[in-house]
Amino acid sequence: MKNNMNDFSCPVPILEHDTIQLAHGAGGQLSSKLIETMFLPRFGNKILNDLEDQAVVSLNTGKLAISTDSFVVDPIFFPGGNIGELAVNGTVNDVAMSGAKPLYLSVGFILEEGLPMEILHRILLSMEVAAKKAGVIIITGDTKVVNHGSCDQLFINTTGIGQVPDNVHISASSLKPGDKIILSGTVADHGMAVMTSREGLSFQSRVNSDTAALNHMISKMIEISPHIHALRDPTRGGVATTLNEFAKSSNIGIRIVEESIPILPDTRAACEVLGIDPLNVANEGKLIAAVPGEIASDMLKAIKCCEYGNNAEIIGEVIDDHSGIVTMKTALGALRIIDMPLGEQLPRIC
Repeated sequence: MKNNMNDFSCPVPILEHDTIQLAHGAGGQLSSKLIETMFLPRFGNKILNDLEDQAVVSLNTGKLAISTDSFVVDPIFFPGGNIGELAVNGTVNDVAMSGAKPLYLSVGFILEEGLPMEILHRILLSMEVAAKKAGVIIITGDTKVVNHGSCDQLFINTTGIGQVPDNVHISASSLKPGDKIILSGTVADHGMAVMTSREGLSFQSRVNSDTAALNHMISKMIEISPHIHALRDPTRGGVATTLNEFAKSSNIGIRIVEESIPILPDTRAACEVLGIDPLNVANEGKLIAAVPGEIASDMLKAIKCCEYGNNAEIIGEVIDDHSGIVTMKTALGALRIIDMPLGEQLPRIC
């Protein structure tokens, strides 16, 4: 009797699971099934659909901006967002702060064994929406699965690529005395949204994360003038860290005015309850710009006309003394030195 090769094959694997299995990261049938049923329906495009080990793209000659980041926020769902859209928006913003037009993202997932498929699907769906809104496409990625308890549900790593216009030269080392400091909206919303949900605190109205992609806002700013001296999104370490980085990189002083800094009442209340300075708290949908004084008014108007800029304010200026130091004129008229926070006040905030 002649044996059929099929007689020696392993039993048909169970391909349908409600949770992530270790085999989903093993490169076999379950890995392929996960990609085909979960990732490609959300992220699929002409480049990604080829499923090569790399993405090959055509770019015009010129300057490129490339940024990479990892996201380990706890909890993965928080008021106003989740780890997925945070990963897309955060990477888009890091690229856009150079003045670049973000084009492409890579996304890597570390998934914990036992993660419900429904949670993964919700996160992938939010990433699809965020990428489309920002005008970027996900062109390559990777998925690994680790034993239960080896990570907290899922972590995401991203890389973004964008193209910088030839006439744009934005750098933290380019600030000049007389520059105005513009903040695009209210401070501390993201950090307090995550922290209050983590601690189970409640207020009259919920504090929501400000997670948002700011590349369209920055494009409008460059239309007003390409001569923006510095741009940065004040994420970990908040406004205080960003301004200190500016001051040290440019060897100048920065003076801000406390009463000019926009903050929502519930966010302020959350900071007061937890004993945290809002200037030290992470933001995920705000930018700080340093622009020449003569264009500051027009730049502020342009930002206020953007979707996420209606609360924008000029909060201070660059001065030619106190080099490397940030000071704030308080509501009482005193001067206070604004230092970088010494440590991690809010761990796993992004």
